Amino acid sequence: MTYEISSWPEAVGAARAAELFTTAFGAEPAGVWASPGRVNLIGEHLDYNGGSSVPIALPHATYVALSPREDGRVRITSDGAEPGLWTGALADVVPGGGQPTWVSYALGAAWVLSRAGHALTGVDAAIVSCVPTSAGLSSSAAIECAVGLALVEVLGLPVGRRELVGVCQRAENEVVGAPTGSMDQSASLLADAGRALVLNTLDGSTELVPFDLSDRGLCLLVIDTRAKHALVDGQYAARRAACERVAAREGVDLLGRIADPHALLERLDDPVELKRVRHVVTEIERVNAFVALLRAGDYDRIGPLMDASHASLRDDYEVSCPELDGAVDTARAAGALGARMTGGGFGGSAIALVPAGLVGRVERAVEEAYAEHGWGPPRFIPAVAAEAGRRVR
Repeated sequence: MTYEISSWPEAVGAARAAELFTTAFGAEPAGVWASPGRVNLIGEHLDYNGGSSVPIALPHATYVALSPREDGRVRITSDGAEPGLWTGALADVVPGGGQPTWVSYALGAAWVLSRAGHALTGVDAAIVSCVPTSAGLSSSAAIECAVGLALVEVLGLPVGRRELVGVCQRAENEVVGAPTGSMDQSASLLADAGRALVLNTLDGSTELVPFDLSDRGLCLLVIDTRAKHALVDGQYAARRAACERVAAREGVDLLGRIADPHALLERLDDPVELKRVRHVVTEIERVNAFVALLRAGDYDRIGPLMDASHASLRDDYEVSCPELDGAVDTARAAGALGARMTGGGFGGSAIALVPAGLVGRVERAVEEAYAEHGWGPPRFIPAVAAEAGRRVR
């Protein structure tokens, strides 16, 4: 049996959020906003190292129905959270404030906006989502950005999308405590349908490049391994700290600023630092080659770059796991042109570039391999590049 994760049509997601809001609070919301999850094509762990990442937004989105309050109070509900309803003061949602983690994701942006001097009132909000959680598809940023868009609009705050990217990243870093870069929030707020977002973290620039596989007879298949995925357990932070430590010794803030990175690799004598930095250096080179192929419309040649990226993440950055490796290896053996893990790692999802006629065969092969290993059944998403967050009602 194949488990495929479907996205919701925009009208369905908006209606579900509005219905939950009305059921919980007895009134109609001021509006409904949606923001998508993302999948990164290549450039993993570069968004905090001064390289470029190449994500696309998914059609799978988080929907937030929201209305402002005048008393500084918060009532927020979610169909997938525990507890399902949280009430308190907006001023209480702070780093280390003891609120549930999902509330920190949902309202962390409010704390950042308030610290920046914006006047905030309370809110009532209802959240529903079809972005798979713990799958490495940025369900957290989808919540942050959907609520952030809603707050900016209903309160009339002079905050543009690029500034909101930074607001939502700070919320995840400081309120939630996950030391992520800006890729997830950038994809959720700046992406576009049919195109991939090239995010250069050295200078903050972005570029949209074509990424529409439908007329090439290809499919980007996301394989949700359903293996545990969490970025707040110290492993992600340890890898980031290693890169920052080397950069500081070299007198730069980011590894991507080092003038001769290959000379640096020759000088490093700590075996762990060598592996971490080697991934960053070679991944930056792979991203540059990958983007050049996308600009040229040469999608048939991006597969080997995906393969090399996974090998580097597995062997040098050491963020893969048996379920991810199994999905990648099996997909390639069944006909994928290339495959790699995506996201922060330690679980989550893999992606495979598959000829459209072979998608079913790849899915069946991965399912059979998982059954042979005694792993739970994977889930699949045929992914297309979707639009960024927006008001939907």
